[in-house]
Amino acid sequence: MKKLLGLIIMIITATNLNAQSIYDFKVKDIDGKEVSMSKYEGKVLLIVNVASKCGFTGQYKGLEKLYDDFKDKDFMVLGFPCNQFSNQEPGTNKEIKEFCDLTFKVEFDMFSKIDVNGDTAHPLYKYLKKEAPGAFGSESIKWNFTKFLINKEGKVVTRYSTMTRPESIRKDIENLL
Repeated sequence: MKKLLGLIIMIITATNLNAQSIYDFKVKDIDGKEVSMSKYEGKVLLIVNVASKCGFTGQYKGLEKLYDDFKDKDFMVLGFPCNQFSNQEPGTNKEIKEFCDLTFKVEFDMFSKIDVNGDTAHPLYKYLKKEAPGAFGSESIKWNFTKFLINKEGKVVTRYSTMTRPESIRKDIENLL
């Protein structure tokens, strides 16, 4: 049984290593429903690992503003809650959804909580990090609210650090629309 499980993990990992774009991945939305990333084909995306109890949680407001300003121009923000940084996203998916709705009136797409680093990192994030390493070539995500800008072909254009405020990404988004 252990060998079979190892083989399945190897096949899944190998399949994801051959990904040509983000459209080759599946994720679960905040309600637990499987979503193919091909749903976003032809859109510019900003993919962000988010947290509700972080010093940068206020960035939700800027992310929602970008979404609101550009949603009619084939742009979408995708939020992926992650609890790998000082336990700053400890809630359930239901609690996270409620927090985002009540606190920031988030309308952009939110997904189920995932890991972004380590052996348990979601395959989408393994791909994003490989395509756009961080400072000094490091692939690991350093903190919450790391952002990846994706073009309409599903290719990673660039990676932004936690410190990059959403509003400062506006011109880069406009250039891709």
